[in-house]
Amino acid sequence: MATPSRRRIRPAVLPLAALALIALTPHSALACASCGCTLSSDWDNLGIGSSSGLKMDIRYDYLNQNQLRSGSSTISPVAASRISNNGNPQEVEKYTRNNYLTLGLDYSFNPDWGVNLQLPYIVRSHSTLGTASDGITPGDGGGQYDSKTSNIGDVKVIGRYQGFTPEHDFGILFGLKLPTGSHTQTGTSSDPTAPGPVPIDRGLQPGSGTTDAILGAYYMGTLNQNWDYFAQGIVQKALNSRDQYRPGDGANLNLGLRYMGNTSFTPQIQLNVRRVLHDVGANADTISTGGTLVYISPGVSVPISQQVSLYGFVQLPVYQKVNGVQLAPRYTATLGARYSF
Repeated sequence: MATPSRRRIRPAVLPLAALALIALTPHSALACASCGCTLSSDWDNLGIGSSSGLKMDIRYDYLNQNQLRSGSSTISPVAASRISNNGNPQEVEKYTRNNYLTLGLDYSFNPDWGVNLQLPYIVRSHSTLGTASDGITPGDGGGQYDSKTSNIGDVKVIGRYQGFTPEHDFGILFGLKLPTGSHTQTGTSSDPTAPGPVPIDRGLQPGSGTTDAILGAYYMGTLNQNWDYFAQGIVQKALNSRDQYRPGDGANLNLGLRYMGNTSFTPQIQLNVRRVLHDVGANADTISTGGTLVYISPGVSVPISQQVSLYGFVQLPVYQKVNGVQLAPRYTATLGARYSF
């Protein structure tokens, strides 16, 4: 995506141009009761400027999923433990804490074509009471366990073309999520009837094991001298399954505003909407996965030099509707730095 030409002549804005897209796609996760499934950390992190060259982004995301929800409401662990899923007892998860460190490399071949690589490193801890609890104490045979993983996640490679208009303000995205993250990690059982290592739920694994197609489009415009806006839509669909598991298809719609009247910092706000379908397969939780999330995401970016900028964002949920019973975050937080070579 290209900023309007009047923006490119302002040195303080040049290293910030890509920030209009940094928080477009929700990087939050939607926890699943049984599979712990997350909505993809869809940080597209693409360069918007029309100049050629390499940009590097290092981003840290914190996400603490510690609120049980059913439908569009919160639910207590005790109430969740009394729910029956097609005759099966409901798993009651305690928490899923996620820390993402993502390296993004973006290269513009020319004003029309570019490519972006995202390499995530995921540190995730999880605890569940299993399916035989009363919402407070785990019960024998419930499959309860604790886990902590620290691994590379699934890499994304996303190309873009933005040569449809002279302003380069409209473009398309196309790429793949590759199965580089492990999907065979284990946790430690706390169930006395089945001690020892146990497989972590597929949605909690660092990787899905699948290759996913990514397709999207974006547009960026100017309201007046001080205000810019942007819009983006992206869909992601698994092209295959792995070990009887396929993550649910997902779609994002993102709208945003940024204020350009101050050269020392750029405040922004985005509306992020995420919809994901149930996971599929014998090793998937086909009930408590997927849902709809709507976030308001205020943030700010600060130029350090013509090459370096820092940014921070907070995502605040305004609507959460989950399938089944799932853990959801109360907020997500992001800090990052970007360097233009």
